[in-house]
Amino acid sequence: MKAKAFGIEFMHGFQRGDVTGLAAQLAYYFLLSLFPFLIFLLTLGAFFIEPKEALDLLEHFVPSEAMDSVRENLLAVLEGRSGGLLSIGILATIWSASNAINAVIKTLNEAYGVEECRSFIKTRLLAIFLTFGVIFAFVVALVFPVFGKMLGNAAFSYLGLSDEFLQIWGVLRWLISFLIIATVVSVLYYLAPCKKLKYSEIWYGSLVATFFWQIVSFGFAFYVDHFGNYSATYGSIGAIIVLMLWFYLTGIVLLSGGVLNATFHKFKIDFAKKRGLLKAES
Repeated sequence: MKAKAFGIEFMHGFQRGDVTGLAAQLAYYFLLSLFPFLIFLLTLGAFFIEPKEALDLLEHFVPSEAMDSVRENLLAVLEGRSGGLLSIGILATIWSASNAINAVIKTLNEAYGVEECRSFIKTRLLAIFLTFGVIFAFVVALVFPVFGKMLGNAAFSYLGLSDEFLQIWGVLRWLISFLIIATVVSVLYYLAPCKKLKYSEIWYGSLVATFFWQIVSFGFAFYVDHFGNYSATYGSIGAIIVLMLWFYLTGIVLLSGGVLNATFHKFKIDFAKKRGLLKAES
């Protein structure tokens, strides 16, 4: 009976927070911030590596039909090594991604049934701070689970290590990814709601969200590893479609984890109230 009541309350919170609608909003903002972020990374990398080396690395991940256009545009960026472009990339990434985090803050406040009690400036600064953590988590979620196998093969071949190390790396890349993402998600769930919480009240959702985020990333990794010829079927837009779907599912996972924590919190308060009433009656 309690499990049924918990499930019903969770679904109510899911609907109140408009999780699916806001997940689509998150996917849009994440995708919008992706390209400025790539410009930022490539421009920053251009100060340390040659443009040709960066493009050779990128060829492993970009559809062949799109690579000619990408090569032409990125060569102009990389050879320019523009500090102004680097700054624009940083600002555009932070602004777009912080809009997504604002949506997360709104949803979690709704889930906990509280109004935003912080000023606009404080909320925006908090969103920007959390944005850095989420971007880092995205990079970890993509690099280790999705591209970790490719990077491991390249690194171990270069270092001349045995296949045993590669097998160990196959496990480590998922473990490292899980721990880092769980930490970032916990910080997000702790700071985003305008409500004082204990860590014991957020770890449920953090672990569940991280677990399902890993599942989603595993699906994306499986697609990249086994359907690398997607460009032959869908053209270069196929990669964007899959990435957008990954962002959308990631949004659902992140928001659902927060709603799960809010549901646990509500049941904990209700249980404490009932126990208090029982003590008072006795």
